[in-house]
Amino acid sequence: MSRILVIDDENNIRMMIRLALEHVGHAVETAPDGPLGVLTYGSGANWDLVLLDQRMPGMEGLEVLREIRRRNPDAKVIMITAFGTVDLAVDAMKAGARDFLRKPFTADTLRGAVQTVLNGLPGSEPAPSGMERTIYSLSTINGYWIESLPKSDSKCGGDISYRFAVSSPSQEKRQCIVLLPVYIVELVKAHADQEKLPGGDRFWHALCEESLANYLWQHSEFPPDNFLRIEELTAGLRRWIDAVLSANA
Repeated sequence: MSRILVIDDENNIRMMIRLALEHVGHAVETAPDGPLGVLTYGSGANWDLVLLDQRMPGMEGLEVLREIRRRNPDAKVIMITAFGTVDLAVDAMKAGARDFLRKPFTADTLRGAVQTVLNGLPGSEPAPSGMERTIYSLSTINGYWIESLPKSDSKCGGDISYRFAVSSPSQEKRQCIVLLPVYIVELVKAHADQEKLPGGDRFWHALCEESLANYLWQHSEFPPDNFLRIEELTAGLRRWIDAVLSANA
C-alpha cells in the first residue's frame, strides 16, 4: 500500500482519483489548492506519490511542483491538466515530474500511470547537448513510456524510420515505427534555413520521438498498427525545432 496525496481544486476530480486508487489498496488524502497541498505535504516523509493539478487559482501546479521538489528532491509527482500541451509536459518533467496526465483519463489509465511511477522506470543514457527536450525515457506521457531502440533507423528512397519500444499504463509493450518522409525532412531544413541540423542523425531520431510523444499526448493509445507517419510540420514541431536550434546557437 502506498500513501498518495492528491492536490486539485475540482472536488469531483479529487473524489474520482481517491476512489479509483483506494479501490486498489492505496491510502489517499486530498487538498483543494496549492498552499494547502504544500502544507499537507510537509517534508514529504509521509508520502510515496503526489498527483498534482496544473491549473489552480492562486498557486499553479508548476509552482507547487518546484516547492515540493525543493523540500524533497526525490519526490514522485504526476502532473494533471486539461489545458496543457506537450511543451508544458516537458517543462513539468524538467522541473521533476515523473508523468503528465491529460484530462479526461480513465481510472485504468490513472492506476496504470500511478503504478508505473511507483515501480520506477529504467534509466537511460544522457541526451546529447541541445536534445534534452526530446528524452522521455525517464518520464512518461499519459502513463506511456517511450524507449529508443538501438540501431533502429532505416532509409528507403530518402524516407527515414525509427523504432521505439512503447509501454502502456497497463504494462503492455509494443514496438512502434515512426516514419519521417523525405518531404518533411526538406520542410524541416527550410524552416531551420540550414542543410545540416545539430546532432546529425540524432536530430531526426529525436524529432521522431517528439512526434510519437505528441501522438501519445493527444490520443492516449498506441498508433494504429503500431505505425506513425509524420504527415505535416505542425506548429508544435516547429516550436521544438526552434528550441533545439536556440539551444545549439
